[in-house]
Amino acid sequence: MDKFDEAIIAQLRVNARESISNIAQSVSLSRSAVSERIKKLEQKGIIRGYQVLLSESQKEGVSVYFEIQHRCALCSDVVHVFKTIPEVITCSSITGDMDLLVHVQADSMRRIHEIREQLDAQIDIVKIKTHVVMSEWIDNQRR
Repeated sequence: MDKFDEAIIAQLRVNARESISNIAQSVSLSRSAVSERIKKLEQKGIIRGYQVLLSESQKEGVSVYFEIQHRCALCSDVVHVFKTIPEVITCSSITGDMDLLVHVQADSMRRIHEIREQLDAQIDIVKIKTHVVMSEWIDNQRR
């Protein structure tokens, strides 16, 4: 990959539906050169696909982040609790006054409430903050 490929990818990250003409003008290449480069990036698997990101209000279900503080010596001592909850997307150790950040996607707010009660019942968990995702503005996760 060279600087042109990187510039093309940067443009597609902002808007995957951007016209070849606009991308070509932006990166100072011809339309045919940009088309060929995109095709090669797709063939090499560098560009694996394009996606539609819906605003949270248009999605089915609910997405939340739980900030968790626990009393265990190690985070790994409490992670088993989250492995039993199928709606958990990620569970990460974090710095600060909280110990873990847990991303959960569920079908309903009722299910989020059930998960929260399940976590509240854990003796090793001493504090939970819940953050409901209202809108997702950027998703640069590599899939």
